[in-house]
Amino acid sequence: MSVIPVLSSIAPLAETSDLWFVDIWGVMHNGVRPFASSVAACAAFRERGGTALLVTNSPRPSESVAKQLDGIGVSRESYDGIVSSGDVSRSLIEQWAGRRVLLIGLERDKATFAGLSAQPGASVDDAEVVVCTNLYDDENETPEDYAGLLEKLKSRDVPMICANPDLKVERGGRVVYCAGAIASAYAAIGGKVSYAGKPYRPIYDLALKTGSEFRGEQVAKHRVLAIGDGVATDIGGAAGFDIRSVYIASGVYVQPGEEIGAAASRLFAKSSSKPVGVMKNFVW
Repeated sequence: MSVIPVLSSIAPLAETSDLWFVDIWGVMHNGVRPFASSVAACAAFRERGGTALLVTNSPRPSESVAKQLDGIGVSRESYDGIVSSGDVSRSLIEQWAGRRVLLIGLERDKATFAGLSAQPGASVDDAEVVVCTNLYDDENETPEDYAGLLEKLKSRDVPMICANPDLKVERGGRVVYCAGAIASAYAAIGGKVSYAGKPYRPIYDLALKTGSEFRGEQVAKHRVLAIGDGVATDIGGAAGFDIRSVYIASGVYVQPGEEIGAAASRLFAKSSSKPVGVMKNFVW
């Protein structure tokens, strides 16, 4: 098995890239504070003529994500634009206009429905479709807490739209579950799930279109680099879209004190989706 290079700087790969697809949670911030080196790396890439597009599995529209980043302290000087899973999921949700929609998620996730004809408000007993953006209480709940709710939905074969395929993220040093974990549990009992976001192609198609518009020209895939901490989502999604990727270590997959090269060997040993490099921290 070939050894995946451990990189100390992203700069050499920046020279071979016009467009970056940068993950947000776990790369640009940890849910509480920004990663200064990541913000600086993206700013440096932009200063040298590159386009840094934040591509996230957040279930909220890009405008809402930008405001969240402002609150955390991620400078808008570090990125050109944002493409979110929420942007992609809105087209799936709108297909259910006039139907009874159940939302599994946080109150703030209702921003995903802003301006749509399809709106949440149904109960588990009368829902015709369920949109999962998050857990109701991601600080304290796990997918096991949803077993009864999911069984009720499956008994009526209610389809689910998963607006965030991430299984887990690291928030302030603690790992919490995401909508993808609920969707996975639903699929495991035979529920039908439609996904928006990484690693699925629609978000990459939109990201490449958006990035090309920022640059004023079509960007070739070999000039695109994805940077993320999700093994299946960021790295697997990039491979599926035929673009290069760099894996950034995070507490979701890398154990405390584990050497990054050893972690990479473990994580990608049996995978055909391998990054071109791994980094302990995203630095210029």
